[in-house]
Amino acid sequence: MSSPVGIPVSTGSVSYEVVVDSGLLATTGERVRQVSDARYCALATDENVHALFGELVAGSLRDAGFTVAEVVVPAGERSKAWDRAGEVLEHLAKAGLERTDLVVALGGGVIGDLAGFCAAVYLRGINYIQLPTTLLAQVDSSVGGKTGVDLKAGKNLAGSFKQPLLVLADTDVLATLPLLEWQSGLAEVAKVAMLAGPEQVEWMTRHADALAGREPAAVRDAVLSAVGHKIDVVSQDEREAGLRESLNYGHTLGHAIERVAGYGSVPHGVAVAEGMRFAARLASRLLGAPAETGAVQDAMLDALCIARPSYPGDVDALVRAMHADKKARSGTVRFTLVPEPGSYVAVPVGDDVLAAELRGWIDHSNERG
Repeated sequence: MSSPVGIPVSTGSVSYEVVVDSGLLATTGERVRQVSDARYCALATDENVHALFGELVAGSLRDAGFTVAEVVVPAGERSKAWDRAGEVLEHLAKAGLERTDLVVALGGGVIGDLAGFCAAVYLRGINYIQLPTTLLAQVDSSVGGKTGVDLKAGKNLAGSFKQPLLVLADTDVLATLPLLEWQSGLAEVAKVAMLAGPEQVEWMTRHADALAGREPAAVRDAVLSAVGHKIDVVSQDEREAGLRESLNYGHTLGHAIERVAGYGSVPHGVAVAEGMRFAARLASRLLGAPAETGAVQDAMLDALCIARPSYPGDVDALVRAMHADKKARSGTVRFTLVPEPGSYVAVPVGDDVLAAELRGWIDHSNERG
């Protein structure tokens, strides 16, 4: 049996630990009690996750002496919304949470972002714990302190940096994920591999069958590698002043696909994988990146069997969506590009160039089938 691995995160403003192991949810109460003397906690989750793990986690917290108020929202991206955040905040107030109390986020990225945002603004900030239950959340959204909700104008446009007090990533729960959710997480791990370097890309490609089959040893190694890379980046650049911008790889077009298709229609990671493929094309055209980079990336994504989305709307709609994204600066869309595994550059891309490249890419995608 493996031992839990605790990876320290130190951003300069705060320090906490990300613990990765199987069976962690059953130990939630005792682990949270080690870092908090709160009396009350709000367990925020969605309907699907609550049915699977709500009783286990709430019971563990109560056994550790916490008074638990459960806040359950509908599953899906539509719950990551301004109105829903207001409802959650009303629940926290009704439960009587004070500044010394905390929020426990049990779920995927939607719950982590929503609950973290509410913790950041309730009483001007109370502590919160992340219990990520999807691969995507375990390797990405639960770590680093980005919290927020979507607005009609765009994804994650209302938010705050709020670091968690503790992250517990229980790899056992990943066996419950639907196929598209699993592929969504694998896309994020693949993104990190491209940023980490050729050795990690080779490892991902070689272990693709094991990862697709959710073999525990391969999954654990992938989670540790991906979250370790993100921790290293966040520790150096908490508020995306430089290096952290690399983590946006694939997200510029990915977020646009999500928005134009309608949030929740295309899984986040599936959209990001398509954004990575398009970014490789841009890197070749704008930076003269070798064609091998795109080929190696495509081979990895194909080996992982990550689905390809249908393109929603038209080019103009996608470009408008990119302008609404928070990564745009001075009215110009920015792309994080990877000329070769292990390196990145963030570049502005003019609308004319972007539209032309998108038309070519969509035509290529339609021919592909």
